[in-house]
Amino acid sequence: MKKMIGFSALALCAACCVADLAPMKWADDAFAPGKAWTKDAEGVMTASKDDAIWSAVDYENFTLDFEYKLDPAANSGVIIYCSNVGNWIPNSVEIQLLDDDDKKWKRDGAYMKNASLYGHCAPLRTTANPAGEWNHMVVTAKGKKIVIELNGAKVMDTDLSYWTSAKQNPDGSPIPPWLSRPWAELETKGRIGFQGMHGGAKPYFRNVKIGPAK
Repeated sequence: MKKMIGFSALALCAACCVADLAPMKWADDAFAPGKAWTKDAEGVMTASKDDAIWSAVDYENFTLDFEYKLDPAANSGVIIYCSNVGNWIPNSVEIQLLDDDDKKWKRDGAYMKNASLYGHCAPLRTTANPAGEWNHMVVTAKGKKIVIELNGAKVMDTDLSYWTSAKQNPDGSPIPPWLSRPWAELETKGRIGFQGMHGGAKPYFRNVKIGPAK
């Protein structure tokens, strides 16, 4: 009987978590004719060029839940805490989405691999499916604390306040020069976006939902 009660409580908790998430609302012109991004009848989003798509409003203390897949050699990303969509690269945090297996990216360091915090923090492990297969990612952002789960495994658990320099990571490794703002100084509220077809191959997204962080 105790096992049944425990299971029921767990199921109820999971249902509550799902209920707290709602479909992401994108900027009004996100899928306008001539724009980089399109959405098909099944709700799958993709981009035909290297333009980011942005949420309609700013978010803080959130859980972002979505599925993604990459064409071979694709290079994309999830952008959070963006305070300037016109100049987002130094004014945000990017979670890298990359086809790690493609020879085009073999020389990239761990700080630039899939599920890394780009240029700053390597993932704890590699749990991505191969190019062409769907992945499930959950990003939980609470102030400076960032936790990422990929296909059911925790791949990132870190605190942005450790990054007090824009030139050097806490472990002494260099930060790419175009990432010119220390993360400790970034606002923990901003737009959420997906990077477009940055690597010459398409990313795809579906079931993008967001809600309060737990």
